[in-house]
Amino acid sequence: MSEQATDRWLPAKLLVMAGAMFAFGYGLIPIYDAFCEITGLRAEITASDESAIVEVDTDRIVNVEFLANLNEETPIDFRPAAAKLDLHPGKLYNTVYQAKNVSGSSLVGQAIPDIKPAAAAKYLQKTECFCFTPQEFAANEERDLLVRFIIDPDLPKHIETITLSYTFFDTEKLAATGGHQGD
Repeated sequence: MSEQATDRWLPAKLLVMAGAMFAFGYGLIPIYDAFCEITGLRAEITASDESAIVEVDTDRIVNVEFLANLNEETPIDFRPAAAKLDLHPGKLYNTVYQAKNVSGSSLVGQAIPDIKPAAAAKYLQKTECFCFTPQEFAANEERDLLVRFIIDPDLPKHIETITLSYTFFDTEKLAATGGHQGD
């Protein structure tokens, strides 16, 4: 085949490849949504969805425990302002975690949430959370980190206690070690 004949088909081949890449990227959206639904990740709801949960179950109390963990080399003092709260499903609540950079330099951290029991993850809906974005701290900076959430009234009755735990990582140290701490 001559070089001119090969060059004649190149734009068509590139167009087909671009279309296939677009279709693949577009197809990932429902796959990601299904994955999040199954695992309970990104169980937060938007402000417009807050009005969807309007009925507060005043006859029911759910105990929510708050835990704070640190990756072993993260120079942050990190703890919940309240260790536990007794809450009514369907009501919007706020709580804070307190964090202080105890190093002499700035750092960027990220909190990873964990909800136990796992079956409760889809019922604890965060509308605002410091875990959604990396947190930048100046040297020795201290501040409160907000979590705003609703416990869906459809939470199964046998679940009486939910544990919301965050592990805080120094993202710069984690990146420098290739994601491995303590090696």
